[in-house]
Amino acid sequence: MYEMYRENILDHAQHPRFPGVLDPCDVDYEESNPLCGDRLRLTLRLGPDHRITELAWDGEGCAISQASASMLGEMVIGKTLDEIRKITKQDIFDMIGVPLTINRVKCALLSLRVLMIGLYGLEEWRQLHEQDEDE
Repeated sequence: MYEMYRENILDHAQHPRFPGVLDPCDVDYEESNPLCGDRLRLTLRLGPDHRITELAWDGEGCAISQASASMLGEMVIGKTLDEIRKITKQDIFDMIGVPLTINRVKCALLSLRVLMIGLYGLEEWRQLHEQDEDE
C-alpha cells in the first residue's frame, strides 16, 4: 500500500500542480525551513464568497515538501476560508500516506504552515498547531 503513496509523492514532486506565482494575488506568503533548506512561496486569489479560486506556489526542497505543496493545492482549491481553517496536521499526514521520520515531518507540514500563516497570521497558526499537539 505504501508503494502507491510513494508513487503519488514522486509524481507530485516531479510534476507539481499549480506551479508559479500569481500576480496580482490576495495572499502572498513565503517561508523556509532553516533546518533543511526547504522553501515555499504560496500565492492565492480569493473569490467574493471567500473561496480559494486560484493558487500557485513556488519552492525548492525535498520531494516530501514539494509534493505536499502540490497535494495541498489540490485539496484547497474551491474551499472556503472556514473549511481551510479546519485542515489539521493529521490531514496532511493522511494525504502523504507514508510514515515520516521526525526529520521529514517539518518538510511535510511546510505547505500547511505557509497556507495558514498567509491566511490567518502566525498567532492563529500557533493556536491550531498547539491544539493538534494536544490531540
